[in-house]
Amino acid sequence: MQEKTIDETQQGNTLVLEHKSENKKKLFIESYGCSMNFSDSEIVASILAEQGYNTTSNLEDADLVLVNTCSIRDKAEQTVRKRLEKYNAVKREQNPKMKVGVLGCMAERLKEQFLDEEKIVDMVVGPDAYKDLPNLLAEVEAGNDAVNVILSKEETYGDIAPVRLNTNGINALVSITRGCDNMCTFCVVPFTRGRERSRDPQSILEEVNDLAAKGYKEVTLLGQNVDSYLWYGGGLKKDFKKATEMQKATATDFAKLLSMVAEAQPTMRVRFSTSNPQDMTEDVFHVMAKYPNICNHIHLPFQSGSDRMLKEMNRQHTAAEYLALVTKMWEILPDCSISQDIIVGFPSETEEDHQATLQLMEQVKFVFGYMYKYSERPGTMAARKFEDDVPEATKKRRLTEIVDAQRSHSAFRTQQFLGKTTKVLVEKESKKNPNQWSGRNEQSIVVVFPKENYKPGDFVNVKINDCTSATLIGNAVVSSE
Repeated sequence: MQEKTIDETQQGNTLVLEHKSENKKKLFIESYGCSMNFSDSEIVASILAEQGYNTTSNLEDADLVLVNTCSIRDKAEQTVRKRLEKYNAVKREQNPKMKVGVLGCMAERLKEQFLDEEKIVDMVVGPDAYKDLPNLLAEVEAGNDAVNVILSKEETYGDIAPVRLNTNGINALVSITRGCDNMCTFCVVPFTRGRERSRDPQSILEEVNDLAAKGYKEVTLLGQNVDSYLWYGGGLKKDFKKATEMQKATATDFAKLLSMVAEAQPTMRVRFSTSNPQDMTEDVFHVMAKYPNICNHIHLPFQSGSDRMLKEMNRQHTAAEYLALVTKMWEILPDCSISQDIIVGFPSETEEDHQATLQLMEQVKFVFGYMYKYSERPGTMAARKFEDDVPEATKKRRLTEIVDAQRSHSAFRTQQFLGKTTKVLVEKESKKNPNQWSGRNEQSIVVVFPKENYKPGDFVNVKINDCTSATLIGNAVVSSE
């Protein structure tokens, strides 16, 4: 399991949805962490809408406050703790009837502390227990603490249609797998989200078709490890070997699912995240090449360029295997962009290991990446087996070098678009210039251009005449549907 991609611009976003007039109670829900958490918050809001809750962005008014949490790094946990302090201050001083609950990965990891030791929440709900929310709320209303952190072998939430953020209406996340079987030594996900199971492909297609009918223009198929998607009638991926011959013959893998989604909605853009090098197959590249609506971008974490580090991390690939996969991808998809995750300062990392990472970056020249200093996560194999022995100053310096290298490679990749025309899906107004639209091209690079007569949700051909390391700048030439 690779570290999940965390978009820092999205952290702490409050989910506000369309109100139902019959609902009288108010729910305040904040999300931290990866895209999977934001997708889960939509599922939670959908379940609670049936229980009489409308969402609110005003903390002080809320009857129920939920925070969907992440355990991937210490920083994420500290942020959530600060928010819990804030909630409790509001509860003490302004709204004593308010109930506070923790959802997600941190709930799974720290259930006893939250309820018994710190007494800072009324309810703790793990990632597989959201359907139990009505029962847990009834317990809370009765004046009891409520907890359900049982990890499921079956739960995929395939039967719940998530309510969507009504602020965009263009991009949507569609969860296809839950959990992870890859026991990377740095990662808490297998412990907080359980074993890998995949969702019924029919329910995925129904969700995608429903989104298309509502006017969405792009879906991202989401999983801790999307490449290992495998549906053979239900059950854990690890139990596939026990499946019947018929189940094996009719199973749907990720490449097949990707084809099905692309064919179901040929005018809708399709993305997926996150991939794992050990599970990525050539079949997926061929499917991407076949369907023009599948975006030419793969997020493929490699974590380190050192084989020794990769072994210590229990990654199931070497640097050479990773590079061979990238080479094969570019043979089949010459225009495909690739982004990365890197962990800096993993236990026992030497200067030589660090240089190996920089070398691999130089060979690939990723379009962008997510780079982190290693932070020990309690309960992981790394925390049990290894001493966190790389000095903080060294971690900091190495991270700076990695970030600088990535900035240079990003600039190299954006410069390749100068003078070319690229197709952009308009998503929102540019942050820096209210007279410009902002969107992404197929390669997942942000493009800005003058607004003119276009609107969010339009596909626009933009000729690129300038760029920064992160953004392409140009002018619309022809609108194309």
